[in-house]
Amino acid sequence: MSDRAMTDEERLRFFEGQAEQAYDEMYDARTPGDAAARYNDAKEALYDAIGLAQRLGRGKEADRLEARLDHIKAVYRSQFWQG
Repeated sequence: MSDRAMTDEERLRFFEGQAEQAYDEMYDARTPGDAAARYNDAKEALYDAIGLAQRLGRGKEADRLEARLDHIKAVYRSQFWQG
C-alpha cells in the first residue's frame, strides 16, 4: 500500500463508503444497540463527507449526501428505532 496522502476526492469516497458499509451492517445487527451503533457510524461518516463536499465548494454533492443521510435516518426510525 502506498504511503501517499489521500486526495480530497478519495477522502470523500472513503467517507461515503464507510457510511454505506455501516448502513449495510445496520441490517445485520443482532441487537437494537448494535443497530443504533451502526446508524451512528453511518451518520458520522456522512456528516464528514457533507462537510468535506461543502468545504470543496461541491454543493450538488453535499445536497446528494444530505439526501442520503435523510433516507438513512428515515429507514432507521421506521425499522429499527424503538423510542
